[in-house]
Amino acid sequence: MRLQDARKDYYRNLAHEQGFRSRAAYKLKELNQSYRLIGPGFYVLDLGCAPGGWTQMAVKLAGNKGKVMGIDLSFVEEIPGAHIIRSNIEDESIIDDILEYFGRKVNAVICDLSPQVTGNWSVDHAKQISLNYDCAKIMDKVLLQKGNAVFKIFDGEYSMEFRDFIKKKFVRVNLTKPPASRKQSSELYCVCLGYKG
Repeated sequence: MRLQDARKDYYRNLAHEQGFRSRAAYKLKELNQSYRLIGPGFYVLDLGCAPGGWTQMAVKLAGNKGKVMGIDLSFVEEIPGAHIIRSNIEDESIIDDILEYFGRKVNAVICDLSPQVTGNWSVDHAKQISLNYDCAKIMDKVLLQKGNAVFKIFDGEYSMEFRDFIKKKFVRVNLTKPPASRKQSSELYCVCLGYKG
């Protein structure tokens, strides 16, 4: 994105004004307005949370009775109201840390993650979908029955395969693109409601 376009970017400016770390925070806000993924008092797990925009929005949506944890391989600066751990979501041993922090299963699992992008679209797409499968493995161990989840998907040859895989686990699954997503972006969000457990 050229700097002059970025300056005109409504969501980027809004994030700056409102103290969010990335414009992505508004994607979660808009998804939540449409689907009510996170309610007051919810326990929320954010997988692949850097730089922290979704974690910040989750804290706001869950309110002071909620509990939020963010996990990422990259260093993420502390976020008031959230517990951040630096770890690899491909390592299933983090499940113990998650359950220990929350003390029970969570109401929502949110994943807005991207791999280190190489510029080779088919490689990046395959890696991103693979990370979503890793997130789904963690989700299966920590999400309450009737809980919700959302996964970012780089749209490509494996998108529908992942959607069909996740569809079996939830009452309702929608593929959507919130207004805060850039029009030219190939990302979609797989919104999953009512985990069957």
